[in-house]
Amino acid sequence: MKAAVKYQPWITLLFRLILGGVLLVAGALKVSDPYSSATSVRAYQILPIDLANLLGFTLPFIEIAIGIFLVAGVWVRAMAAAGAILMLAFIIAIGQAWARGISLDCGCFGKGGLLDTEELPTLSYTLEILRDIALAAIGIYLYRFPRGKLGLDK
Repeated sequence: MKAAVKYQPWITLLFRLILGGVLLVAGALKVSDPYSSATSVRAYQILPIDLANLLGFTLPFIEIAIGIFLVAGVWVRAMAAAGAILMLAFIIAIGQAWARGISLDCGCFGKGGLLDTEELPTLSYTLEILRDIALAAIGIYLYRFPRGKLGLDK
């Protein structure tokens, strides 16, 4: 148990960099093309078009902000909760598209949207959901243990 306590600040740092880095990269790859981001959100066919467009335009900035705060170690508990909630929303969105037979590229790291095939990308959906579960778990860990090395939160 002492080893876990000893390494916890380093694990927190590593997890901040992983979750923050993923969100930062995902947002940065989408921010330069907001129309593709909106197209990706619309492809899930969950939200009304106007709301999907709004989310598509704002989501990259939200991801970038959460990523920056996590990497810097600022408001870690709140940003970890926000990151975990985002991952949960992504899991639900991908899962419902899969369950409804919607064939799409998630748009997680750039352009996405409906695919030209009737065949569902089952392996892709599985890997995306597993990735997001792991990232949500990291967010939960960070919520529980927000204090780490090299963070600006004191």
